[in-house]
Amino acid sequence: MSPLGVAVGAALVFALIAALALKAWLDARQSLHDLREGMPGELDKARKDAIVRSRAVTRGQTVEQLAPFTESFGYDPRDARFLGSPIDLVVFDGLSEGYEVEVVFVEVKTGASRLNEREQAVRDAVEDRRVSWRELRL
Repeated sequence: MSPLGVAVGAALVFALIAALALKAWLDARQSLHDLREGMPGELDKARKDAIVRSRAVTRGQTVEQLAPFTESFGYDPRDARFLGSPIDLVVFDGLSEGYEVEVVFVEVKTGASRLNEREQAVRDAVEDRRVSWRELRL
């Protein structure tokens, strides 16, 4: 091959490598630009989602506290004691009137919320009659 042919071939290889490198650099730059442009929108979306979730939790906690005073509660509010976790309320049904007492565990749920694992464990213990009484003297 002539020296001119080698030089032209080398120049073409160099030009191809330079073009590929330039394309990779431009793609990376565009990706970085897209990331920077999209980030504020994603951050705003994440913030709004966090606010919605926080409000839902606060609303749920408020409902749990007020549940004994709703018509659908079904027990005398004076018999209810708020725990909050792992269950919301314990009702000592009949205690305020001096009747025979029934102890009722109440978990308040709103919307489509479901029992979590800890709440299910408490429910299962009650349903399986794994409940006992202890008196602690100090």
